[in-house]
Amino acid sequence: MFVTTLLTGFIISSITVGFILLIKKLFQKQLSAKWQYNLWYLLLAALVIPFIPAHLLPSGNLFTSFTGSPSPNGGSASINSEASGTEGTNASWMQDFSVTVTQTNTELLNGTVLGIWVAGALILTIFAIRAWLNLRRIKKSVSQVENKEVIDLFIQSKQQLNISKNITLGISNRVRSPLAFGLAKTFVVLPANFEEWLSHEDIKHIFLHELNHYKYKDISTNYLMVFFQIIYWFNPLIWIAFKAMRLDREIACDHAVLTSLDEQSYKKYGNTIIHFIDKSSTHQYNKLANQLNGSKKQIKKRIIEIASFQADSKLQHARSIGIFLLAGLFIVAQMPLASVMANDNDRYTSFNHNQQTKEEDLSAYFQNYNGSFVLYDMQEDTYHIYDKDQSTQRVSPDSTYKIYSALFGLEENIITTEQNTIEWDGTEQPYDQWNQDQNLETALNRSVNWYFQQLDQEMGLDSIQAYLNHINYGNQDISNGNDQYWLESTLKISPVEQVELLQAFYNNHFNFQEEHIQAVKDALQMEEKDGNALYGKTGTGNVNGKDINGWFVGFVETDTNTYFFATNIQDEDNVSGSIATEITLAILKDKQIYEG
Repeated sequence: MFVTTLLTGFIISSITVGFILLIKKLFQKQLSAKWQYNLWYLLLAALVIPFIPAHLLPSGNLFTSFTGSPSPNGGSASINSEASGTEGTNASWMQDFSVTVTQTNTELLNGTVLGIWVAGALILTIFAIRAWLNLRRIKKSVSQVENKEVIDLFIQSKQQLNISKNITLGISNRVRSPLAFGLAKTFVVLPANFEEWLSHEDIKHIFLHELNHYKYKDISTNYLMVFFQIIYWFNPLIWIAFKAMRLDREIACDHAVLTSLDEQSYKKYGNTIIHFIDKSSTHQYNKLANQLNGSKKQIKKRIIEIASFQADSKLQHARSIGIFLLAGLFIVAQMPLASVMANDNDRYTSFNHNQQTKEEDLSAYFQNYNGSFVLYDMQEDTYHIYDKDQSTQRVSPDSTYKIYSALFGLEENIITTEQNTIEWDGTEQPYDQWNQDQNLETALNRSVNWYFQQLDQEMGLDSIQAYLNHINYGNQDISNGNDQYWLESTLKISPVEQVELLQAFYNNHFNFQEEHIQAVKDALQMEEKDGNALYGKTGTGNVNGKDINGWFVGFVETDTNTYFFATNIQDEDNVSGSIATEITLAILKDKQIYEG
């Protein structure tokens, strides 16, 4: 979800900026000028993290509670959707129940946020293009330097810094301050008539400054900064950080120049920069170039640093590297945070593709519905999948979640296999069949919401979360925190995960009590025909009065095999668990698995 990516970016970028500013303040005397600037490269690295694919990030489980354990079989489980219902052991099992959930239009919110971000990014892009075009105009206006002494100074400066690449030296009446720019072809450009007010020593200082920018790849860094400022334009801390980064870069460059000069030249170098103070009032800074000039406030800061310059000691250098590495560990430590938030992308990415999988075209069964069908043949250990993309798309489980809610209630001894009747409290329900006492079988058959909501209430969210973690149930997200987290809310699952979890449930890979597993199985049985038994649970997601999500999940037992299935369909309206059931039965019949 785009909003989630922006939120992740805002959080990580803000934390990183704050951390770097804190490190700079705490260790100002221990950090050399070069390493104070290098710290900002950690920010550039952190800005990439929110856009790293979730499967490449370290597990977000570092941030989850340790109350639960991963699935014993190492598989991934399920995620689900809203409320719906199932039926009984006769013709009525095709009846389906759903409860309307009122939600805000998240698509509208996401679209609005996207539109605002695009507008801001577009404006910043226009400014970046304008800066680039300005550099092109400067490039076209550049004329060669004719003064041989100046050319010799430039060559000597390159040799002093061990730069062998061909760099074009020129002059232009479009610049007021010396600058270096260009990725493929680099230019160092001096203002027109520079010889009239700059000494040869000034010119050498300028060359050393601009060539140090080239040597340390600051031109490339300019483009990265502009790119990230476009992406993160909505975060004011990024603007503050990049302004500080540019100042630190100039100070680091000044220190690099001073390191190459003798002590008597320090003052002269400072005077070279002061020459440009009177031009700061008309200064137009190009963020794609490195230029000697800057605002008067920046130049004042640089002059103070030059006046107090001392060459870095080996101890300071070692301390600087140590502080940088520790700060780098902090950046790496934020990656699981991005992984946790990336899990909100509603996509199951851990399916074991090494298992035998057959993709099938079953579109004729789905008519105009978007959806997926997943079938696992236990004997052949083979998955049959229709619409691979949709099969890993997580949606709300709705009433299919009640399979596991019932199991958790049994494990917690809230209900037992002998006593599982809960009295109706008299609150009027949307269906007559709900307005009476319910036991485990009738509650599952009729998909009685209040029955399972009472189980949840007595169990408590902490216990529910522990069970979801234990069986590795989908995104395991019950952050909605009320009794409808499985009804078109935060808890989500994909068809593939539904099937994986049904296998684990059927074979009791999670080491629950066998009698509890059997009790839920018995309650899920819909009908038996010719020695084959059909077990299943429907689910219908109704949001703002529209049926948008339909589920049918379960398994078929035959004399020789067991088949696990999950069907999910989605639409703007008019989908349901009943429709998903009809689609499933038609497929199973044609595959000669179950003649319903």
